[in-house]
Amino acid sequence: MTAARALGVSYVMPVLNEAGYLRDAVVSVLGQDYAGDKEIVLALGPSTDSTDDVAAALAAEDSRVKLVHNPQGRTPIGLNLAIKASQYPIVVRVDAHSELTPSYTARGVDTMFRVDAHDVGGLMDAKGKNPLQRAIAAAYHSPWGLGGAAYHSGAPEGPAESAYLGIFRREVFDEVGYYDESLHRAQDWELCLRIRQAGYKVWFDPELETSYFPRDKYKALGAQSYASGVWRGELSRRYPDGKSIRHDLPPLMVVGTTLGAVAWVIDPWLTVEAPNAVRVALNLLKLAPVGYAGLVVFATLTGKRTTLKEKLLMLGVFPTIHFPWAVGFVKGRVYGAQGTLDRGRVRS
Repeated sequence: MTAARALGVSYVMPVLNEAGYLRDAVVSVLGQDYAGDKEIVLALGPSTDSTDDVAAALAAEDSRVKLVHNPQGRTPIGLNLAIKASQYPIVVRVDAHSELTPSYTARGVDTMFRVDAHDVGGLMDAKGKNPLQRAIAAAYHSPWGLGGAAYHSGAPEGPAESAYLGIFRREVFDEVGYYDESLHRAQDWELCLRIRQAGYKVWFDPELETSYFPRDKYKALGAQSYASGVWRGELSRRYPDGKSIRHDLPPLMVVGTTLGAVAWVIDPWLTVEAPNAVRVALNLLKLAPVGYAGLVVFATLTGKRTTLKEKLLMLGVFPTIHFPWAVGFVKGRVYGAQGTLDRGRVRS
């Protein structure tokens, strides 16, 4: 790596209720195999576990760990506070549920200069520490889980619509602005939109990998999926050009399976006088839940790196991702997000 590529790097991390993951995440950052100076700024939300104690211990152990307080606990506010409190020309967004591979920073900064990009992202390599979390991770890797986005399932290197986490040139924030604090979620996509509209590159590099640990309970996963759907619906209200056909598929699936379930209930009660057209319609609707169940079984059986127990758990994971997301998307698309929070992360 040349001296020009060894610019100082500021890592920014919003933190809320992450006592079990924070230390490993910070260690993976400070242990990066990178020649430039490093610092990490933790934006501490109002955690209800021992996260603040872990953060304070990390700051006491290493002067490169800096703390800022984020009383509202919202991700974009925390990111903006951390960026403004940092000092180096390269800004790297990191997550407390993630661990960076040792070469992540060096590879990302080299890629940024090689392709003249202003934001670079890579693969989110979902992993698990228990059977359910590993089942959720396998669903994330599946094209049937989260829609097959490049940073989940991989794609060739090249320009991208958005970037997972993101490695930024600091000056891009001065030009296009910081994260939109009105977006509780999906703020990374909106920032990437402004970067692209300013004529700069957002780049996907599949050689960049970040280990990510998803939710490890069905309830928390459902809450996260619902909030993600709501805010994706909000984005589609604000930016119609950012809406993809894949965003319509989960709501159509929910409508189809619901009507199909109703059809299964109604069918035995039909009298012999019922019009033939009604019977044909009901029979067609009855195929929807059967088809969805078949898709879930297929996606589960083709899931990689899973044991039999994890495959059985996956049968519940896919609906826990799809149905809350679909309901949330419709709510956000029709009524807006209205401050919806991820209740799987925020605890009273």
